[in-house]
Amino acid sequence: MSIFTPFEMFESVTAITPEYLKRNNINTLLLDVDNTLSCHHAGVLYNGVAEWLEKMKKSGISLFVVSNSKNKRIEPFAQKIGLPFEALSLKPLTKGINRAIKRANAEKKTTALVGDQLFTDVLGARLAGIKAIFVRYIKKENGKSFRVRRYFESKILKGKKYKSGEEN
Repeated sequence: MSIFTPFEMFESVTAITPEYLKRNNINTLLLDVDNTLSCHHAGVLYNGVAEWLEKMKKSGISLFVVSNSKNKRIEPFAQKIGLPFEALSLKPLTKGINRAIKRANAEKKTTALVGDQLFTDVLGARLAGIKAIFVRYIKKENGKSFRVRRYFESKILKGKKYKSGEEN
């Protein structure tokens, strides 16, 4: 298994169910923001995400925002959705991820990071020793660095299947 191999892959964050998490002994989710919960640099949640967050909270799943974006962008977003956050986490480096785990009073064995990028979210989770849940990005980015990363992601993920909400 490659360091870039996620624990699981889902069509979207909203396809992840509390039942799936409980079956896999996951009670804490560290959530990426851009292209996972909202479009890249948008201040609003993507369709269905607000309801999904409420369902997770009601199911006893602990939620924590972990983003590479700066505090001035992430703090208002996290406050709006009522979640603690770790800004400028520098994924795939593990310092911000580990700080979020500690602040969430979580254990690594029951924590997963959910994100849309192999080279930041999945790699960071794997290096930190937690499960990585990869979700399909919400909207395609046009920047050159994103195009390059998405190209290599497609090669690594070739043949792998994303789960939809009905399958778990």
